[in-house]
Amino acid sequence: MEPFDAINDYLMHGKQGALATIISHVGATPRDAGAKVFIGDDGKIFGSIGGGCMEAEIWRHARSLIKSGTIKILHYSLSGTQVEDEGMICGGNIDILIEPVTGNHKEIYAGVLRCISESKQAFMVTSISGLSRSKSLILKNGEVIGDPVPIPSGETGKYFSEKKPSLTDGFLIEPVISSPKLFIYGAGHISQYISRAAKMVDFHVTVIDDRASFANRERFPEADEVIPEDFRTALGKTGPYCNGYAVIVTRGHKHDALVLEEVLKKPLRYVGMIGSKRKVKIIYDNLEKKGFDRKLLKAVHAPIGIDIGAETPQEIAMSIVAELIKVRSHNT
Repeated sequence: MEPFDAINDYLMHGKQGALATIISHVGATPRDAGAKVFIGDDGKIFGSIGGGCMEAEIWRHARSLIKSGTIKILHYSLSGTQVEDEGMICGGNIDILIEPVTGNHKEIYAGVLRCISESKQAFMVTSISGLSRSKSLILKNGEVIGDPVPIPSGETGKYFSEKKPSLTDGFLIEPVISSPKLFIYGAGHISQYISRAAKMVDFHVTVIDDRASFANRERFPEADEVIPEDFRTALGKTGPYCNGYAVIVTRGHKHDALVLEEVLKKPLRYVGMIGSKRKVKIIYDNLEKKGFDRKLLKAVHAPIGIDIGAETPQEIAMSIVAELIKVRSHNT
């Protein structure tokens, strides 16, 4: 479960916790600015900021802050220099904000989750200095959830396109980043492993297949959505998504060709199709006859996945998810 999913689940059930966010870093650190980990009031951890030893210390501070209701900024030096609160040896310097998560900001966290799931642009503003605590969520449509916004209205526009958090006059400004949306067309054995691995690396996963006996929650419990519908019907309902990734692993040439033809009409970041070079060439030739540009077809990752000598369904899935990560890292 991702941090914001966990936060909303905890608050919905009257529980609370603390949220740790990397707000700045210099040099080599395990995770980038914006990475988060949520610690529930029962001690459970959701998400990661990359360091087991460091996270153990954050867990201890978080448990204390849940009771006190105060915020704290921890300064870590991972280069052998001992600084406030810690001394750790690794590489780089990192600042982490820990803030209590309570029902006072329930609507804000629900709004964040809604923006993530619906790919809406928004950013959060959190006070990190002084005694007063304030938090706001500002949506692109002008809606404000939470406390009054401390930023002049004429300056808010520039924050919607940011990719990383920034510090301004005692406030942390964080863009709400939507999880990349992965659409897996086909619900066979390889798809099961792709879904599991993709969720582990923070993709929003949708599985689509026209066979309800394959596309169901029993086979894909971790997926965000499972759609047991005809491929053409489902394609008409999903997207287009500029932050979308399509993996085509249906049960046959006919369905692969149909799905590829439709997804190429959408502005996706990644399109990959499983199959031999011969099969891929046949499909490409047919689509080219239908008017598809050869350059567009060559941009498709087919055969799909990074060449690691994969043979088993598990290995093939790993090669595909590795390719997804590679493409995602070049698009951030």
